Amino acid sequence: MLQAKGIAILLLGWLVCLSAAAGELTRADIERRFQSPLRVGDKLREIAAWPLSSELTPDAGPVAYVFESIDLAPIPGFEGTPINLLVAIDASGRFIDVEVLRQHEPVFLGGLGPAPLNEFVKQYQGKNLKQQITVASIYGNSRADSGGQRVMLDGVTKATASVRIVNQSVLAAALAVARVRLGFADAGSGAPPARLKPQPFERLDFAALLKRGYVQHLALSNAEVEQLFADSEGAAADEEGLRQPGELFVEIYVAYLNAPNIGRNLLGDDAWAKFESYLQDQRPAFWVATRGRYALTDEAFVPGTAPPRLTLAQGDLPIELRDANRDYARAPALAELNAALILTAPAHAGLDPGRPLEFRFAVSRARGMILPVVTQKQIDLHYAPPAELFDYPPRPLPEWLQAWQGRLPDLLVIGAALLLLSGVLLRPRFISMRSRSLFWFRNGFLMFTLLFIGWYAQGQLSIVQITGAIKSLIAGGGLKSFLYDPVSLLLIGFTLLSFVVWGRGVFCGWLCPFGALQEFVALLAGALRVPQARLPPRLARLLERGRYALLALLLGAAALTPAVAERLVEIEPFKTAITVGFQRELPFLLWAVGLLLAGAFVYKFFCRFVCPLGAAMTLGGRLRRWNWLPRLAACGQPCQKCRNTCRYDAILPGGAIDYDECFGCLDCVGIYHDTRRCGPQRLQASKGRNIRIQPLRTAP
Repeated sequence: MLQAKGIAILLLGWLVCLSAAAGELTRADIERRFQSPLRVGDKLREIAAWPLSSELTPDAGPVAYVFESIDLAPIPGFEGTPINLLVAIDASGRFIDVEVLRQHEPVFLGGLGPAPLNEFVKQYQGKNLKQQITVASIYGNSRADSGGQRVMLDGVTKATASVRIVNQSVLAAALAVARVRLGFADAGSGAPPARLKPQPFERLDFAALLKRGYVQHLALSNAEVEQLFADSEGAAADEEGLRQPGELFVEIYVAYLNAPNIGRNLLGDDAWAKFESYLQDQRPAFWVATRGRYALTDEAFVPGTAPPRLTLAQGDLPIELRDANRDYARAPALAELNAALILTAPAHAGLDPGRPLEFRFAVSRARGMILPVVTQKQIDLHYAPPAELFDYPPRPLPEWLQAWQGRLPDLLVIGAALLLLSGVLLRPRFISMRSRSLFWFRNGFLMFTLLFIGWYAQGQLSIVQITGAIKSLIAGGGLKSFLYDPVSLLLIGFTLLSFVVWGRGVFCGWLCPFGALQEFVALLAGALRVPQARLPPRLARLLERGRYALLALLLGAAALTPAVAERLVEIEPFKTAITVGFQRELPFLLWAVGLLLAGAFVYKFFCRFVCPLGAAMTLGGRLRRWNWLPRLAACGQPCQKCRNTCRYDAILPGGAIDYDECFGCLDCVGIYHDTRRCGPQRLQASKGRNIRIQPLRTAP
């Protein structure tokens, strides 16, 4: 029975993962979205995309492609589940439309609602994959550079991490389709394509073009070509080559014509003027010519088509070259050429003219008159473009690193605050021994936590990050989505470190914005003389254990029923109170305000008795290596000063600290160092009696 249950759980988890990483639309769904004159074809076998053709040009082939991002780029979102978007691009790589199909981002499910995300994806329309599309760090900073190659989309306030993940999903999925179906090249560098430098024209003859590498060539003798065919059916099939092994078989010339110092010098001034007029769309163009016994073209070649003997590749991806059919292709300085063509690549192919290219030249031999056996070998000319002709834009930072760069000022401020807090907790005596100093420091820091970390920097850690990590790991998505939220990741890293040194109290007592808000509610309640209730110890312990049950429920739901987990995490009021600043529907507002009101009567009610994240922090706090709070042998026996002062009930009757419940407020540390408030210390000062300190590590 137990084995059967285990298998059922595994199957359920597998089905959840499968559903989270598979497209959900059918051809009929696509046809409803793209109607006449567009026609939706069958889903492609080589890549998960539907081709769109036009009834107006039925013989033109696909004019666009439609696909779901989850099929091609299932990048986990902030909540751990990939966002699914319907993306349509035309044959040039231009975005026709982007639509949100399914998303589980907490801020768009409840907080801000789906409308801001729907507005965000509308910005892709009309943009092109050839442009560098990024998300602005500051809302309203959408812009393009002067060349139109860099486009910044307006982000969404309070949802920066989520929209960056959306951008990555859209671009990664679209590029996957473009490389397979549109011939987009991938040079492997990841950098934007190089651009021609504006340079003054310099008159150069053909010898100078060769010397500078502006024209590159490869020559093979008959013997070298014969060596290519060794041990094949084509060996010894070239009788003329065998008679004259040292003679030239073929010499291939290649040049990038778009550069004026190459094209104008090769073609001549008049032909260059015609060429510039012809190539107004800035397609990459190459001059390719041959001399010798073997030619670039044969008698069957049709001008205006792709030469069958030549192919071009960049980064192992083929790029189509087509004859421009220009009658001025022959270079005036070279009379020995047997063929010369101006070949162009599609403007949308993504070819980078400033990085290495490979021109592949096919040589064929036939043996036999009837049903001849044809053997083909390949000559490779590795073309290295002259670097001095190009500007090479720097490789763009990864999207997650751009997020860190955009939040650098916030990270520096929070980092400085964490260093300050660490210093105080490592040496708490100076701040804590005067109750007034501790009051102002603690409440000042909590105000910073609430206003800056919480409402401004959106650094409220949440149980959603734990449930999201579980779902992402089960689906095989990893934890990369955390990189898109640098503020939270900084706080997570610091909190993990603090577990070892101080326990759970650093985050819960100092760095939780909602906890800080509860602290100020308690201060206001005290000023208004609201009666304070202290739960009976047995009831308090029972409620505290309930947090762990709630945590287990959430973690189990995240692993087995993610949709249920998305609803259960609303037990946390963090999204309502901190992420969206109380701008939510009435039920969520009532829940958040109700918890704050409960905290006005029972100190930090939510933190101590409900918070599932606090339960997780408590478990993490058990990694603590030191008992860092100082105690005296007389603590609890008989002195109860600290225990009665502690509003968290974290001091046991015997005087020991219950670190699972300690929020690190430093009140007891202040009492310990103040001879006026600490009974045993005051007794020692007045009577001259020595007080034995327990053999525990004490704070300085």
